[in-house]
Amino acid sequence: MKLSEIKNKLKTLDTITFQLPNGDLVPSHFHVTEVGKVTKNFIDCGGTIRHEEVVNFQLWEANDYDHRLHPEKLLNIIELSENALSIGDLDIEVEYQGDTIGKYNLDFDGANFLLVSTKTDCLAKDNCGIPKEKPRIKLSDLQKASSCIPGTGCC
Repeated sequence: MKLSEIKNKLKTLDTITFQLPNGDLVPSHFHVTEVGKVTKNFIDCGGTIRHEEVVNFQLWEANDYDHRLHPEKLLNIIELSENALSIGDLDIEVEYQGDTIGKYNLDFDGANFLLVSTKTDCLAKDNCGIPKEKPRIKLSDLQKASSCIPGTGCC
């Protein structure tokens, strides 16, 4: 989800809810403790220099059950961050504490903001020799291709 998308959705909501990939909701007394621009400069395993930028939201829950973050307040925080940090319409990454800090993509189902699991990946598969799809082999073809047949003494 892009920053412009969450801003548009926040304008239509009365409350904010975030849903984890397992279906659980982030407790309603969460806070967005950070909105930032994260820049990552790196070289992938194929030697290509890469540059990525995302908007980062950090969700945190405290023992403060009396305060709730309302959509207009989060919208104000986002707009302040855009101006102060020169944030463009970037993709959003969300951090939330589980067993360790988890990083999630963000989606929306019409009611909840969905924290979507992320995965690592090789960005240079073509340089590493990694096939796009695992080749399918018939076991019957393997037996025909083998020059070693049981009982012949070659195995």
